[in-house]
Amino acid sequence: MGLTITEKILANASHKSEVASGDVVIADVDIAMAHDSTAPLAVEGLYKIGKKVFDPHKIVIVFDHFFPPPSVDAARLHQKVRNFVTEQKISNLFTEGVCHQILVEKFVSPGNVIVGADSHTCTEGALGAFSTGLGSTDIAGAMATGKCWFKIPESVKFNLSGSPEKGVHAKDLILDIIKQVGADGALYKAAEFTGDYVKNASVSSRLTLCNMAVEMGAKNGIIEADEKTRNFLGRKGKIFKSDKDAVYEDEYKIEVDRIEPQVACPPTVDNVKPVTSVEGKKVDQAYIGTCTNGRLEDIEIATRILKGKRTADNVRLLVIPASTKIYLDAFGKGYLQEIIKSGGIICNPGCGPCVGRHEGVLAEGETCISTQNRNFSGRMGHPKAEIYLASPATVAASALAGEIVDPRGYI
Repeated sequence: MGLTITEKILANASHKSEVASGDVVIADVDIAMAHDSTAPLAVEGLYKIGKKVFDPHKIVIVFDHFFPPPSVDAARLHQKVRNFVTEQKISNLFTEGVCHQILVEKFVSPGNVIVGADSHTCTEGALGAFSTGLGSTDIAGAMATGKCWFKIPESVKFNLSGSPEKGVHAKDLILDIIKQVGADGALYKAAEFTGDYVKNASVSSRLTLCNMAVEMGAKNGIIEADEKTRNFLGRKGKIFKSDKDAVYEDEYKIEVDRIEPQVACPPTVDNVKPVTSVEGKKVDQAYIGTCTNGRLEDIEIATRILKGKRTADNVRLLVIPASTKIYLDAFGKGYLQEIIKSGGIICNPGCGPCVGRHEGVLAEGETCISTQNRNFSGRMGHPKAEIYLASPATVAASALAGEIVDPRGYI
């Protein structure tokens, strides 16, 4: 019986010739990551264990959820983690963007096993790695031992065929998939994305697909690495491919050319509707960025819509590149300048208002349309604010209109 990509990577990391779904293995970890919101608890956990990190070069700490610190309490947390980094001689502390983008740009290789104290660590699976989120205490254990136990997940295949119509992007596709599967429809499954759409998609689009795998309950999202992956990374790694006779718990066939722009309506990510059904909803804030859609391709899509126009008077448009590299690339291509001319605000690379800590917190009764991945009540500030999730194209077009609109009329 054949194995899936996920099964092969975990078998390799646990020094086994093969594994099956449901098996429990102890796997070697290539990278253990935490950020400023989760690292303080991980540090406390490590101190309780009474050990040092297993390898200071394989620990990655990123300040991104509230950097620069917006309060004294936040500054104290940063100080605590900085002291830990110095004490443990950790060489990888970053303040230049979202943790997942930093891992993509600097660390991940195909075949890696990556654990991160953030649920959207599944993003990095787009590069042919097994990458998953853990709680801070579990991360403390991984940091101390360089190992982590896993139950081998069953795999679900999402076969995406065809080409999207103009104005439809990877965000629309993954929202449509989540609508079909539901918020817990792939609970503790390996969500494997394949098909001719995925093969032809950019690495940026692949990252968007895997980023939101956790929003349907998946343990990890994964895409087979290929030459496009290697060219993007500049690193080889070890490429694993699912066998033709690999066993999948379920399979979904997605006809991409039938999907129109989608919006996830509050208060849940699987409350997804065609954008045409919610057109006219007034918005106060439009946000383009985060680990889901803060890459250069996303900013370029938004810039094409915004260039030469002005945002509506009632809308705050925030654009936050996912990393310093993306920021500089977007600046070099003139994208950020055009966004500023249109009335947009550019903030430093990081998570921005996605988790409601700073840079665009919402007031009671306000509505935001955002490229992020979650829209729960209170996520971006006041619990009576509303968040709609959409593609960069839909967010940019809505910023111009002052209300949610179909982006196909703006391209």
